[in-house]
Amino acid sequence: MHWEMMGRPAKTVFVELGPGRGTLMDDIMRAAKRFTSFYESIQGIHFIEKSPELRKLQHEKLGCDWNVTATVGDKNDTGKTPLSSVSQHYGGLEVGWHDVLEQVTVNRDCVPLVMAHEFFDALPIYKFEKGESGKWNEILVDVSDSSTTPVQPTSPAQLRGSLQSTSSVEDSSTSHFKFVRARGVTSNAAMVLRDQRFDSLFDKGDRVEVSPESARVMIQLADWISANNGMGLIIDYGVDWTQGDTFRGIKNHQFVNPLSSPGSMDLTADVDFSYLRFAANGKAKCYGPIEQGSFLHSMGIQARLQQLLQSTSDNKVQKDLVDCYKRLTDVHSMGRVYKVLAVLPNSSEGAPIPFAQPTANSS
Repeated sequence: MHWEMMGRPAKTVFVELGPGRGTLMDDIMRAAKRFTSFYESIQGIHFIEKSPELRKLQHEKLGCDWNVTATVGDKNDTGKTPLSSVSQHYGGLEVGWHDVLEQVTVNRDCVPLVMAHEFFDALPIYKFEKGESGKWNEILVDVSDSSTTPVQPTSPAQLRGSLQSTSSVEDSSTSHFKFVRARGVTSNAAMVLRDQRFDSLFDKGDRVEVSPESARVMIQLADWISANNGMGLIIDYGVDWTQGDTFRGIKNHQFVNPLSSPGSMDLTADVDFSYLRFAANGKAKCYGPIEQGSFLHSMGIQARLQQLLQSTSDNKVQKDLVDCYKRLTDVHSMGRVYKVLAVLPNSSEGAPIPFAQPTANSS
C-alpha cells in the first residue's frame, strides 16, 4: 500500500536485518508475485547477516544457484559463505549478503524497503537498579560463591515477559552464575543512563533494561532510510516504555533460566520501542508502534484467510489456517505482544497505512 502512496516507483529493493532462515523473505516474495507491477519493480534482495551457517540456509531458501554464487572462506575455511548470488525461484533476482547495513548501496532511482522482524529483541542489553542513594547500580553476572550449590532458576515472576501467556517456564534448569549489583557507579551506568528521563521516571528499587546497541543500529537505520528515501518496518515483541525484568532464556519454546548452560539457548529481552523512537528522533519519522493484530487486520488478513479457506476442502488445512490466524492476531497471543513500528525519511509526506501521524517523543 505504501508503494502505491509513493507513486508506484519503478524500482525497489528489499533489505532485511537478521533474516534467520530466510523464511519471511521467501513468504514476502511469493506474496509479491500476486501483484505484478510491484513484483516487477523489485531489483534485488539484501540480507544483513553475519552468520555463515544462516547465510547458507537463506541461500537455499531462496533457491540461489551455487554455480553463480560469489563466496568467501568462513571460519571452517570451506569457501562456501555466500556473498552474492541469483535466485532461481524468483526469476534470477540478485541476492546479496552484508555484515552491516552501511555496506548496502542502492541506486538513487531505487527505493529500499527495509524489514527487521524479531531482530532488536536479540541485541544485548544492560540492566540497572536504582539504589537508595538515587544512583543507578549496574546488574552484573558473577560466578556463584559455591561450586556445588547451583543458583536457582529465575522465578516466573521475574521472568514475566510478554510471551509468558504462550510458553511455560522450565523450573528444572540450574546454573553456577548469578546476578549481582555493582558496588559503585560503573562507566556503563554513567554513560547509558545520562538521559534525565531515567532519573525522573523511576523510583528507588526500580530496574531498567537498556540496549545501547539497539540505539546504535536504530540511528544507522534512520540515517540510511532518510539518505536513500526508503521505508522501514520493525516488527518485534515489546512495549512503548522501558521495562526492568524481561531478560530471559528460551529453549525448546519454553522459558529457562538465562544464566544456565551458556550457549545452549536463545537470550532475549522485550524491545523498548520508545528507546528506538528516541534514537531516531530528528533523523527519520517514526509511526507507531501499533499492535500486530491491529496492523494485520488493517492490511486485510481476514480477507486473505477467507481466500485461503476457500482454496482447500481439507478440514485439517482449514483448521491450521484458522489457528495460525488466531495466533498472529489474538490479543492473548501474538496479536498484542508483537508491535509494528514504521520508519520513513524526514522528507516524507503522509502517514503510511495503517498508521496515524508520526509518534512524538516524550522528553
